[in-house]
Amino acid sequence: MNKSMNTSLLQRLTFLALLPLCTLAAITAARAAEPPAMAGAPSTVAPAPAADADADADAEASDHTDEADRHSDWQDSLEGHNHRHRHRHDEHDNDVVNIGSDSNLASGKQADSVVSIFGSSTSDGEAGNVVSVFGDTRVTGEVHDSAVAVFGNTYIDGKIDGDAVAVLGNMQLGPHAEVDGNVTAVGGTLQRDPAAIVHGDVQNVISTNFGGTGPIRTWIHHCLFYGRPLSLAPGLGWAWGLALTFLALYAALALLFGEGLTRCVQTFETQPGQSVLAALIAMLLTPVLVVLLCITVIGIAAVPFVLLALFCIALFGKAVMLAWVGRRVTGRHNAGPLSHPAVVVLIGGVLVLVLYLVPVLGFLVYKLLGVLGLGAVVYTVILAARAHQAARTAPGGATAAARSTPGATPGPTPAPGPTPVAQAAMSNSVPPTGAAPAMSGAASSGAPPVMGDAPPSSAADAPRASSPGVAAAGPSPPPVTAALPRAGFWIRMAALLLDILLVVFLTGMLHHSHDLELVVLAAYGAMMWKLRGATVGNIVFDLQVVRLDGRQVDWETAIVRALSCFLSLVVAGLGFIWIAFDGNNQAWHDKIAGTVVVRVAKSPPLL
Repeated sequence: MNKSMNTSLLQRLTFLALLPLCTLAAITAARAAEPPAMAGAPSTVAPAPAADADADADAEASDHTDEADRHSDWQDSLEGHNHRHRHRHDEHDNDVVNIGSDSNLASGKQADSVVSIFGSSTSDGEAGNVVSVFGDTRVTGEVHDSAVAVFGNTYIDGKIDGDAVAVLGNMQLGPHAEVDGNVTAVGGTLQRDPAAIVHGDVQNVISTNFGGTGPIRTWIHHCLFYGRPLSLAPGLGWAWGLALTFLALYAALALLFGEGLTRCVQTFETQPGQSVLAALIAMLLTPVLVVLLCITVIGIAAVPFVLLALFCIALFGKAVMLAWVGRRVTGRHNAGPLSHPAVVVLIGGVLVLVLYLVPVLGFLVYKLLGVLGLGAVVYTVILAARAHQAARTAPGGATAAARSTPGATPGPTPAPGPTPVAQAAMSNSVPPTGAAPAMSGAASSGAPPVMGDAPPSSAADAPRASSPGVAAAGPSPPPVTAALPRAGFWIRMAALLLDILLVVFLTGMLHHSHDLELVVLAAYGAMMWKLRGATVGNIVFDLQVVRLDGRQVDWETAIVRALSCFLSLVVAGLGFIWIAFDGNNQAWHDKIAGTVVVRVAKSPPLL
């Protein structure tokens, strides 16, 4: 509308600017067409008689009259042009548009458009278009174009020069309705008074007793506009019934699959960062998987099953997160009746339903629980697959499997392998003596299998310790663990500032765009945390990033921590400020990745 108004104003100003130039050009051309008078030249024409003088006078008067008429025509043209532009300008300025409320055009009024989004549009006057989205359209006046309602009912009892359409709503034509175009109702009923006149076609596509979208509009007004899934407003009983039905479904899943649900909860509690990363990867790869299946043509038949599996995983993940919330309320180590998975899910579900009533926070909780639940289930499946693969590749696993297979021919006895220490030095995938009993004990206790890194002893240390004549250089430094003193807010901010200056300098030297500095900073941090456990700024201030579970920082933890830094930054830096108030001096990205920043006695070398 503003663009059309500016265009009309520009056209008017251009016309007014060119009008004097055109007038001046016309006068100049008229004067140029007259023969020039030569001053002082002798007259060779005999004087005209009196009759000729009278004719000349009449011609001169006629010329003056023609000039006056031309001037009047210019004025009339200018006034008509200005009137047309004023009319267009008034039409563009006379739109009635509302979002979240109703639009009404009273009788005797004119408007170019009457539009309402998440509201109803009523026109008793003269309008160009009448449109409603998630609302009803009611026309009792005259409409020069069309009357449309999407997710709403349409009532016509006036003159429509164009079409009348109702999408997912009912269409009703009153006794005074006259439609020059077509009448279409999609997903609703069509009622036509016998006196109604329709010059075009009448179509009713998928005729159902839809009954309008009153309940949906009620939810939109009281829930969607406030950023929450539920509300205590009247007319939302269906929403509460739907929420309680899903809560009962989650409790049923806890009753049927209590052990698996508990295992997923423990996975999320012990490895939250990896769970979040698994959720992000799953959401990114799902569209790619569907597209690849569709490209193969044969895989199209598997697409519904893939989507159904993802839906089931999402439902189970939501039950997992409700159980996690319930455990936070009842206590993790409670052995009473409140520790039953179904009871814990119900307790967490009631608390979450209360949070759903809070504006903005309700939708955040709803989406966050869905994402985290998906990640917890997916990562638990990944851990189970890794444990199964490790059990198959463990010493004796293949032989036992072959012996248990009926009809299998025993092969030759394998030669004795290297010692456990040498075997651990050659491959980190086989733990030293004592790791297998620990893994079996963890599996029997029901805890999720945790694939840890190699033990502190490395391949380089084994020959050095066993070789005679090699003296120890001195006492080894104490291990860097989460038991060391935590780094405070100011020293961490100083280290971060040093890293930022370093990245800005490097990107400036390489002439990269300043829009990529945050991405480069995140990649730099992830790489340094994985390789050295500290960035350059951390090394300068004797700081190091360690995991709370005592394992080394792997790529998954480093990437999750780097991506979570954006979350700490986007909320006005509140995630970083959290360091000053948290008991463990953890930022938000530390809590997500399960890490802390400690102060070490001596910085690790860069090389």
